[in-house]
Amino acid sequence: MMRNPSRRRFLKDSAKYGLILGGAGAILSSPAWLRCLFLRSPADAIAAGRLDELIRAAPIARFWASTTDSAGNCTVCHGPGLTMPDFKHNEELIKCLLCAQGCVIRDGERGKCRTRINVNGKLHTLSYGRPISTHVDPIEKKPLYHFLPGTTAYSLATAGCPLHCKFCQNWEIAQSSPEDFPDRFVSPAQIVDATVSSNSPIIAFTYNEPTVFTEYLLDIARLGLDEDRRSVLISCGYMNEAPLREMCETLDAIKIDLKGFSREFYRKVCGAELSPVLRSIKQVARSSAHLEIVNLVVPTLNDSDEMLTGLAEWIFNEVGPDVPIHYTRFHPDYQMRNLPPTPIATLEKARDIAIDRGIHYAFVGNVPGHPGNHSYCPKCGKIVIERQGFFVRRNQIVNGKCRFCGEPIAGVWS
Repeated sequence: MMRNPSRRRFLKDSAKYGLILGGAGAILSSPAWLRCLFLRSPADAIAAGRLDELIRAAPIARFWASTTDSAGNCTVCHGPGLTMPDFKHNEELIKCLLCAQGCVIRDGERGKCRTRINVNGKLHTLSYGRPISTHVDPIEKKPLYHFLPGTTAYSLATAGCPLHCKFCQNWEIAQSSPEDFPDRFVSPAQIVDATVSSNSPIIAFTYNEPTVFTEYLLDIARLGLDEDRRSVLISCGYMNEAPLREMCETLDAIKIDLKGFSREFYRKVCGAELSPVLRSIKQVARSSAHLEIVNLVVPTLNDSDEMLTGLAEWIFNEVGPDVPIHYTRFHPDYQMRNLPPTPIATLEKARDIAIDRGIHYAFVGNVPGHPGNHSYCPKCGKIVIERQGFFVRRNQIVNGKCRFCGEPIAGVWS
């Protein structure tokens, strides 16, 4: 049993680890006995113990730069053309280059996603090999409607997300930390084996924001190729260009949430910026990966005619008419329980706007049985994929073409 520390020892170690000054991240870098004094419950103590274990096992992350880097590439943080021959940092800092949050992380601290931690000047990933949720889903649930329809995907998630959306419907895991869950290490090979055992042709990285476990998902996807498994990413699109380039080269399909067509909406509701998401969508569209887009339509916040029209016109002009767009129904959750579910008429209006602007494949989501769930041929107007909820009832696409008129239907069908 741990003894209570003496006052002298408490003050000495408090000063040593910055607690008296309220230094952020001090609890993470302080000794175990000192951390326990600041924990609020037995559950916190358990989580702290798990964090110690995670840190010891956490591999070095990718996509970061350090003030101690011998290359001394100051432009990573300070921009091009900057020369500081006599400048030196007073402390070791890490700049995370994975996502557009661009977190600068002190020793013992984590980025906004809560999954990447600076340990003695090296960035470690706490989420590698730590799935907290796995499930076999229809691919239509992602939703991916024009990628191997009617198949299943072995789906997995870890904890954490770089965004803080007030309407998050997976907030229990996305807004949590890796140490909040009891877990065990699951290797990439074990995930692939589980996918094969489930008879699923697809591995899906989903539920939370998979960017936070980029290293893990890339290793899984590459191993999956040996078993003829394809991999898909369900993402908020907030990653930087270099990691996204590697994902596009490795993955078969990417679905990105374009949460609204407004900088203010992203800043106030998501704790993020719009421009990196638009950049990511264009980058995926230029790659060989199949792309689909989802817009969660939230009443009074991103459902104006102006915003819906701007979003549809941007998609048509920047990525083309053949990228499927899903307008999904909002349900009250997390920090937005005060708003009602999205009226179906609003989703129908959004879909009509998209079609009027020239988009070929626009869908009404989260409304089972709605005719807006089906895929229609852009030439003859007949249903080429009929859906009931997340399940395909009838597929009228033959060799990638409409069975009725022969028009090519954009997507991945085999």
